[in-house]
Amino acid sequence: MIRILANDGIDQSGKQILETAGFEVVTQKINQEDLASQLNNFDAILVRSATKVRKDLIDACPNLKLIGRGGVGMDNIDVEYAKNKGIKVVNTPASSSVSVAELVFAHLFSGIRLLQVTNRVMPTEGNTKFGDLKKLASNGIELQGKTMGIYGFGRIGQEVAKVAIGLGMKVLAFDPYVEQVEVVLNLPMLGANSRVKVNIHTVSEQSVITQSYFITFHIPFNEGAKAPIDKDVIAKMQKGVGLINCSRGGVISEADLLEALNSGQVGFAGLDVFEKEPPVNMAILQHNHVSLSPHIGGSTKEAQNRISIELAEKVIEFFKK
Repeated sequence: MIRILANDGIDQSGKQILETAGFEVVTQKINQEDLASQLNNFDAILVRSATKVRKDLIDACPNLKLIGRGGVGMDNIDVEYAKNKGIKVVNTPASSSVSVAELVFAHLFSGIRLLQVTNRVMPTEGNTKFGDLKKLASNGIELQGKTMGIYGFGRIGQEVAKVAIGLGMKVLAFDPYVEQVEVVLNLPMLGANSRVKVNIHTVSEQSVITQSYFITFHIPFNEGAKAPIDKDVIAKMQKGVGLINCSRGGVISEADLLEALNSGQVGFAGLDVFEKEPPVNMAILQHNHVSLSPHIGGSTKEAQNRISIELAEKVIEFFKK
């Protein structure tokens, strides 16, 4: 029997599909440091973002035939090395895009209406500072009519664009590998004509950085690499810009972001990912102009269900061959 380790968990629907197809699925998590000694008991490993499948682990597990990543980015897997070793690597690029895009706007709405401040202060000091908070939060702004910069225009970036267009925002998208995309907005209230197509031409990196009121990042990033968004890049942005990172921790330098938040160059930031997880930069975590979430971009009930099904189908397809 083919044994599969779902080391970061798998939704019940996907697990059931695999078990019905005759696979054994183990969901008990093995610590990263113990994987090299125990993974040889399995034919495949399924991960999300927590478990790392690097060269040393791959070398230690010659029995491994497949690595599956539930989600889009695969920077926690040495993909090319695995392929060179004859190991199949699969992911689920479409399943969590809507969930991540919606979280982007959760952070955006929080930031523009200062909810991250009022949610922190009201439970403890609401009686004494209610008037001050009301005055502060009354300086919030609207998204409609503002320019949304999308840095990285793959599936998630395109889902962000759909929401932005629906909110009446102008969209500027940058991606070195994408020139034009036709996004389809599903508007059921229109009946038979519910699918509205919009052509979006990407622009230069400079245009997104300098002309956007808000910028959301959706690019890959390898742990330990230099942050592509550092103080020099931030200095070119509009003063008071809002930055959202629901892609990978390290895309934005946390030290440079903190400096920019304190100076007002960055008006607010929404962070779902961090340079170290769990995060350790308390100045970022406690900042009044930072909205936080614990790396949950693709972790909605709907996305988990879709991810598990797509992953299960790809695993079955591979092994049945």
